[in-house]
Amino acid sequence: MDQESQANIMKIAEDEKSSADHIIVVLGARDIEGAAISAETVTVGDPSYTGPLAGVSLRLPVYHILEPKVRDWIPKDVYDENAGIMAMVVDTEELGKQFKAIRERGLGAG
Repeated sequence: MDQESQANIMKIAEDEKSSADHIIVVLGARDIEGAAISAETVTVGDPSYTGPLAGVSLRLPVYHILEPKVRDWIPKDVYDENAGIMAMVVDTEELGKQFKAIRERGLGAG
């Protein structure tokens, strides 16, 4: 996750501090490993220690667009058009487990 995106997410989280429990982050990166790093960045802080979220634990819940839980939140036609092809080549159940573990680590951070 680039520094500008980190700064934007940090600003939103700070601006909405009183209602931070109403914020979720949904990632859609095709690079699943990169998406996992971005997920860690918005939960427990920037693991590279180079961006604005270095050492900052926002503990925001983060999901990937391909997680089965997220798919259920989106109208089927919209999902199929925008993420359907990618969902056919990714193990979405495994992806869901990976992101769930990141969310759980985020809840324990701080």
